[in-house]
Amino acid sequence: MRYLPSLNGLKAFEAAARHESFTRAAEELCVTQGAVSHKVKALEEELGIKLFKREPRRLSLTSAGRNYLHIIRDAFDNISMGTEQLLQQQNSNALTVCTSVNFAAKWLVHRLGRFTDAHPEIDLTLSATSRSNDFARDNIDLLISTSEGNLTGLHATRLCKEELVPVCSPSLNIKTLSDLKKHPLLHLDYRDDWLQWLDKAGLGDLERPRGTVMNRVSMTIDAAVNGQGVALARTALVANDLIQKRLVRPFDISLNVAFAYWIICPPAIANLPKIVTFRNWLLAEAAEEEKALKDL
Repeated sequence: MRYLPSLNGLKAFEAAARHESFTRAAEELCVTQGAVSHKVKALEEELGIKLFKREPRRLSLTSAGRNYLHIIRDAFDNISMGTEQLLQQQNSNALTVCTSVNFAAKWLVHRLGRFTDAHPEIDLTLSATSRSNDFARDNIDLLISTSEGNLTGLHATRLCKEELVPVCSPSLNIKTLSDLKKHPLLHLDYRDDWLQWLDKAGLGDLERPRGTVMNRVSMTIDAAVNGQGVALARTALVANDLIQKRLVRPFDISLNVAFAYWIICPPAIANLPKIVTFRNWLLAEAAEEEKALKDL
């Protein structure tokens, strides 16, 4: 555990040591001379070490104070330099976006050419990962993720609502619910979603759902595109394949889900031009896609 003295005390000490004067330090810090003297004295008492020799008309550092000044000055310089670099990075046109592997593969990647053509001034980096993300730790500007509302302290805009719908290749020629018995059902990690859908469709007595179990949504969708069976997938992730006629929805029956996709970032950068530009582009793409799906 770090032991850190009072920051106000350190600031008063550094300024007084640099000027060798409580009065001039007070002018720099926009406080009274007495306030600087009090903060330095409190720091000395906290450390149990005398940092200044106080003489009539003169203030000078002790040996310990001189050594400590080098340490504090280096620390302040590092903080100042790091802060400047951080602000330059935030104000630059470099934008780092993180999302899930599934969303990147099935929704975002094929659209990015349109964004870079429209906004060549923004240097976009896309990171796809299955682990949880931390804006500061992972140096992320913006996150596109599903959430059930646990977005406390973050700026969040809903991108699109989700449903689970059955999809398959047109080549399977599925016309009726009974046709499902003829084809494998593609599963994601577990069979509960299909069991719920079959129950809603009135097929709860259908033989236990069979078919390959996969651990990524994008894999079940790609398998469905290749005619390997029927997948139950999120609407956002299959939208492009539906629009391009690689997949069809054989039935209108869907399952509601609690989550949605959200565009998330720290509030401090929510109104940066590059963030606003990318967020507005995402929303426009989602709106255009929703309209295209309704026109099918």
